[in-house]
Amino acid sequence: MSHPVILGVGYAVPDNKVSNDDLSKVIDTNDEWITERTGIKTRYISKDENTSDLAVRAALKAIDDAHIDPKVIDCIIVATLTPDAMMPCTAALVQAKLNLSHQRMMVFDLNGACSGFLLALQTVDALIQSAQVTTALIIGSETLSKILDYTDRGTAVLFGDGAGAFLVSSSSNAHPWTHFVNTQGDLEDTLSTDGLSLNASLKNIQGETPYLRMKGQAVFRFAIRAVEDAIRQVILKSNLSLDEIDLIIPHQANARILGHVADKMNFPLSKFVMNMDEFGNTSSASIPIAFAQAKAKGLIHKDMHVLLVGFGAGLIWASSLIEL
Repeated sequence: MSHPVILGVGYAVPDNKVSNDDLSKVIDTNDEWITERTGIKTRYISKDENTSDLAVRAALKAIDDAHIDPKVIDCIIVATLTPDAMMPCTAALVQAKLNLSHQRMMVFDLNGACSGFLLALQTVDALIQSAQVTTALIIGSETLSKILDYTDRGTAVLFGDGAGAFLVSSSSNAHPWTHFVNTQGDLEDTLSTDGLSLNASLKNIQGETPYLRMKGQAVFRFAIRAVEDAIRQVILKSNLSLDEIDLIIPHQANARILGHVADKMNFPLSKFVMNMDEFGNTSSASIPIAFAQAKAKGLIHKDMHVLLVGFGAGLIWASSLIEL
């Protein structure tokens, strides 16, 4: 049976870098308050780029990293909660902008919020094992700045824009991946956006922004529990031990969350890849951005066991264990 192998990775962010001091000019906050509570110091905010634009830039870097002809790609999945439009799907726009429209291809979006990239990764794994696709672009891309309420310092300081991409192909020699996912839908209002009420029409809310809303303390408590659970569950399914994990690449939400998890699991914090200090929380883009940056720094090598873990709105938590 064939399994996926990662051929190339890439990431892209807007040019506009915004520091905590920059935000303090428009929000009642300061650098010390943000850094102590989150570990975030800067983030990138789009001025005129859409989610599809960032996705294309990340995809092109992944294609270049893989050294392949993009015409072999037969699947594009974009994980996002901030699509360019309600329709068509952002993945179709990415296909068009990559000049890949005139070949057979499966394209669609997937919204799993901050766990979305891992849900897309798990989907592609299943598609490859069932021989429905051979080479896939998996992209997490967000322009979260478009749904932030800049009067709410509890959310506005946390999030940034960006995209990360994996180019994955089928291989009969690849090691099988192990996955875990769980959802607790009755906590959906813990992390959500303002949206359509029951039977509302688009005309009723025209001109209104669906701002992101978060119950911070509840999310913090959930995240600590969920990250530990996702790590332990996927390791259990893989028949490996925690000591055999070389690197953990988590969703980049909050440095304090990861510190608590490392302490609870007695696992070195140094083995957690963290870059939220530069990028902030980019939701579905955070894991592929962190992976691509770690690879560029030489932290990821062949034959490593790398564990990816995500958590967020839904509430959904997920993990994937990859042997490179």
